[in-house]
This record gives sequence, C-alpha cells and structure tokens, in this order.
Amino acid sequence: MKIEKDTAVTLRYKVADTLGKVLEESQEPMVYLHGGYDNTFPKVEAALEGQMPGFQTTLELQPQDAFGLRDESLVQTIPKTQFPPGVKVGGQLQGQGEDGHAHVFTVMKIKGDTVMLDGNHPLAGKALRFGVTVVSVRPATEEEIAHRHVHGEHGHHH
Repeated sequence: MKIEKDTAVTLRYKVADTLGKVLEESQEPMVYLHGGYDNTFPKVEAALEGQMPGFQTTLELQPQDAFGLRDESLVQTIPKTQFPPGVKVGGQLQGQGEDGHAHVFTVMKIKGDTVMLDGNHPLAGKALRFGVTVVSVRPATEEEIAHRHVHGEHGHHH
C-alpha cells in the first residue's frame, strides 16, 4: 500500500547532526497519521507521499523545518528559592513561558542563588539529517482520522 492521506505509517528513524553524529535513533517504530495532521515534520511527510514499505531516505532539514529556531525569550533565570530541593542541571519541569503557553523547561545551569532554564527543544536551532525507513502502511481507522493521530501499538493510547 502506498503512503497517502489518511494512512497510518510506521517508520524507523535516525536523527543526526550535519556532520553525521547520531543524536537520536528509534528503539521502537514511530507511527504517525499521514495527510497534514502535524504528526511529523512537513518535509518528511512530503518526501514519504506515494512511497511504499521498504522505502528509505535521508533528508537535510534546516532548523525551521525541524524543531524550529531558538527563541531566546524561552531562556529564563529564576531564583533558586522558587524550586523544590534537589533541583539538578538537566532536570525538566513544566512551566509557563512569557507568552503564557505551557512549555517544558530544562535546567541548564545553577549558579549561586539562581537557576537558568531553557524552554527551547534541545534540537532547536540545529540543522539535522533525518533518516527514515518505512516499515509498514495501512489505512487509518475512522476514529484515528477523527482524533487526528494513530491509536494502539506505538501510537497514541487513550
């Protein structure tokens, strides 16, 4: 079956920087609903349109086509007194950005009485090589289309 709108696509993927250093590799297959549902990067979806199981490709993605450009307004320095005991560099917490939206912040640095947080995705601002292999393709269910994502194994569970 070909990848087209309203198909559930199972992929294996590898994300590397532009020098080829692997940053992330799927341990379990990723499943997404194809057809403009924002379940994967648009350039990845465009490259997979019309392809079949077994298809492999590597795409060069600029930051704006992947995890976005860095937003320095998401870097904040907060008094350490506002954190629970045991806050550590590398830890993550959910909070609100200056725009009022929920963001996941990573603790980047603890210096004296202050904690520096970064709400950017760790790969924001980076050009990436995104390698994918199509494992399988199947028609999406009516429920998956209505919910705009794949259900079940390796997909979303309700």
